[in-house]
This record gives sequence, C-alpha cells and structure tokens, in this order.
Amino acid sequence: MTLAIFDLDNTLIGGDSDNLWGEFVCRQGIVEGADFRARNDQFYADYQAGDLDIDAYQRFALSPLIGVPRATRDAWHAQFMREMIEPILLPAAFDLIARHRAEGHELLIVTATNRFVTAPIAARLGIDQLIACEGELVDDVYTGEPVGIPSYAGGKVTRLLAWLDERDAGMDGAWFYSDSHNDLPLLELVDNPVAVDPDETLRARAEEKGWPVISLR
Repeated sequence: MTLAIFDLDNTLIGGDSDNLWGEFVCRQGIVEGADFRARNDQFYADYQAGDLDIDAYQRFALSPLIGVPRATRDAWHAQFMREMIEPILLPAAFDLIARHRAEGHELLIVTATNRFVTAPIAARLGIDQLIACEGELVDDVYTGEPVGIPSYAGGKVTRLLAWLDERDAGMDGAWFYSDSHNDLPLLELVDNPVAVDPDETLRARAEEKGWPVISLR
C-alpha cells in the first residue's frame, strides 16, 4: 500500500476550514460575534506563527457545539458547506486526488482541524480516510472537551503511526502534501514530501531540501 497523505486547509481547499467555521458561527449568531471573532482570528494568527496552544484552541472550536443535538449540528454544517466551503474547492485538488487514486494509492487526510468540521469536507473530496482532532461525544452530544492526541505538528506523526500500526501497514513510498511549516515533522518523514502553495517558512525549507513546490490555486 502506497499512501497519498494530504493536509486539508490551504492545501486541498483554498482556505482554512477551522477559521471559516468560526466566522460562520459568528455570522449565524450561534456565538457572541465580536469576542468570538477576535479570539478566532488570534488563534489563526498563532497557528500561522507556529505558536498555537492546540488544547486551548480545540476547546474554543468545540464550544459552539456543546449540548447541540445532532440534527441541528448537521443543518449548520450543511449550510456551512454551501456558503463557506463550496466556493473554495479547487479543481486542481480534485485532479491531484484522481491521479493518486488512478495509481492505486491509499488516500488519507491528516488535519489539525476537528472531525466535525472536516469529515463532510473529506467526503466531498472523495477521501474516506481521515485523521483529525477529536471532540468528546456523550450520547451523541459534544461536551466541549478534546480527546486523544491532537493531530497537530508532531502529533500528526504520532497519530499517523498509530493509524498505520492498526492496519499493519508501512510508509514506503508515501506522499505528503501540505502548505504549512507546522507540518514539517511529517513532511520530513515521508519519501515524497510536496509543498503546496507554501507559507514562507515551508517554501524556504522545501527549496533547501529540493522538495517539489506546487500550486493548486
């Protein structure tokens, strides 16, 4: 099995779904807009700088879902997909996914965004396998608490290795596509790292290492 691993935000889609979800809940009045938007933007800036407190961010991102019934959550997400995600889908990303599928590769998204936000996006992209940050569910209702190791920075490697161990699989010939310097631990692990519309730090490292640099925009 050859793995084709993809980051999601600003890699396969032309924006950050986590940040956009925060904007969506503000627009819909699900949260108090001004304070939530300011905190959402600050967390995104921290992520871009490589200084994100992932546990604090997970609790923040999950907070609008606390106690919300599944039917309501699903309705919110369907609207979110229509208004915020469909406009930033990238035709070239679908082409890239199709090329790996034609090669018989196992397709996997590994993202630091939580599963609630990302699972429907992964499905829209036609990718069944997803490693994402997880929120605690009790009786199918979110408590607001994160669970497990967050799939962020080095945690992506930890989660991926556990995923492979469960399948008795390896990483020979694996590909990984990402835009972010936060993903350097995993990019440096795979045989085929690819920088996609990279941030300045990742672009510099890719040029230093001789990694391919591509655009899906």
